[in-house]
Parts: sequence; structure tokens; C-alpha cells
Amino acid sequence: MPIFAPYIEIPQLSDYRLVELAVEADPEAGWQYPDRELYKLLDPKVKAFVLVNPGNPSSVKIDEAGLAKISDIVTVDRRDLIILTDDVYATFADDFVSLFALCPENTILLYSFSKYFGATGWRLGTIALHENNVFDAKISALPEPDRKMLDERYRSLAVNPRALRFIDRLVADSRSVALSHTAGLSTPQQVQMALFALFALMDQRDAYKGAMKRMIRNRHQTLYRELGFDPPKDPNAVGYYTILDLEVLGARRYGRDFVDWLLRNKNPLEILFRLAEEGGVVLLPGKGFGTPHPSARVSLANLDEVDCARIGRIIRAIMQEYADEYQTAGRNSSQKGASRCS
Repeated sequence: MPIFAPYIEIPQLSDYRLVELAVEADPEAGWQYPDRELYKLLDPKVKAFVLVNPGNPSSVKIDEAGLAKISDIVTVDRRDLIILTDDVYATFADDFVSLFALCPENTILLYSFSKYFGATGWRLGTIALHENNVFDAKISALPEPDRKMLDERYRSLAVNPRALRFIDRLVADSRSVALSHTAGLSTPQQVQMALFALFALMDQRDAYKGAMKRMIRNRHQTLYRELGFDPPKDPNAVGYYTILDLEVLGARRYGRDFVDWLLRNKNPLEILFRLAEEGGVVLLPGKGFGTPHPSARVSLANLDEVDCARIGRIIRAIMQEYADEYQTAGRNSSQKGASRCS
């Protein structure tokens, strides 16, 4: 946590009925995982660790210390642990290292060209596994009754179902096995993905990647310039998203008493609705899981620089309006107190 919402919702389905355990990244520590949280993975009851790296919506990659800690846990204590890492934002990060590189035999890697090339509707995803992996080993070690059940499930796919690799079972299960002949990407999707891959291979100097990073970071600077703040600097930040925490920004500009008044007197979602009405820009709440909070998530990859400037100006004006209202409320309160004293 925080994480892409479906990774929370899928385990709750009756198909799986999995028990969830939150491994919490710390926003006060740059959205990194404290050791005390990663140590939860030492419990043998924990079967799989699902994460998005760089994070969603934090848009921050796991630092070297966090990667090393997870790798140590897997190689020393939890050689059976399954890791599913969604690295869809990796191409926007500097010096990115995936857990797939550090714990290859334990890791399922998810990636998609969709974010990188701005083609989110195409669903151009891919899954990678190491040739030698714990998944095939786990299936081979199942009790005989379970293996017979799997033989029955996959018998339409192979003469010897037990020889079927996990990644092939994965593809088949994406279409409920019986429709496995329709599994995978459609032909137009495959062609588009091949073109994207070819473009990336031909761009040996990574000119496109550099341009994407510069564009996103320029939008980030524009947003904070119009807000009237210096942009936060974090070497692990990717910049695909940025979270505007108005509780933090309000306290920096107007003081903590103002923020306490704001939280008591204003609907946390009011700023988002006013942004939509006054600026024609729709942002998501900054805090996930339905928690009301005066914050917003800005997708820098999907908004033009002029939109970022407009967002910054409107939020700055709204905050100043609230500050004026707060000062007026304070003066009125003081005058009432003075009248009662007299």
C-alpha cells in the first residue's frame, strides 16, 4: 500500500478468497517501505508479495536499500515467496532496477507499453517469468490429489498436462482454459506492440525516453511554480503522478492552525469539484481507499503544461480564499469574545 486498486479487489473475489496483509509504504520517508513492514514477508503464512514499482499513485521507485532488503528476505529466509511486480512506470524512472533482476526465480514481472507510449486503451501488457522458477517447482510438489485435479483441468491443452509450464497455464486461465485458443492479445494489438518494441530497439540513444522524462518534469515544475512553491526533490521520484497534499502545503504557507480550521470547516472534495467547474480539469483524490482528505493526484503524463499551470493557479487562489475566510472567522471570534468580556 498504496497500490493499484484492483490488486486489493481481486483477492476478495470468491474465486480466490485470499487473506490480505498490507505492507505499508511511509509517505514521511519518501514512500519507501520501512524494514518493520518488509519483515512481514518473513512470515511463512505470507505466500505472495504484490507491488507496483514505481508506486501507484506515489510514483516513486523503491530505493536501493529497500530492494536489497527484499532480495535478502527472499534469498535467505523465503526462497518460496512469490513476488508479483508491476513495473509499468519503470521507463519513466532514472537508473531503474526491477525485483525481476534481483529475485528472478521468484518473480512474475508485469509490464505494458501503454503508459510509455500514451496508449492506455490498447491494453498492451506482457508477463515475464524466469525459465527456472518457483511456480513450476510448487506445482510439481503438490499432493497427488491436487495434481490429478489439475490434470483434469488442463487435459484439453496437452497430452501430458503435467508437463505444462506455469506460464502456459496462466495464458489458458486468462480465458477459463476452455477458450484458451482465444487467449492473449488480438492481432491488431500484437502488431501495435511489435511496432512499439521495434521503435524502442531502434532508438538506441533513448531519445524518446529522454524527451518523455523532460516533458513530465517540466510539467511538474510548472505546476509548483504556479502554486508558489519549490517543487519537491526526490531522486527516487518518477513524476508520472504527483500528489498535492493541501494539508502539508497549507501548513507551510498559512500555518497549522489554518489547516486544522480547514479540515473542520471544508469538505475535502470541494477543491476537486471547483477545479472541474472553474478550470475544466478533473483530478482524482490524493488519498486512496475512499479516505476524505484535501489532496489531489495529478497525472503529469496526461495533462498539458498549460493544464498544469491552470491547476496551480486555481488551487493557489482557492487556498488564498480559504485563508481569507479563516482570518475573517478568527477576527469575528475575537470580537465576540471582547463583547462578552465587556
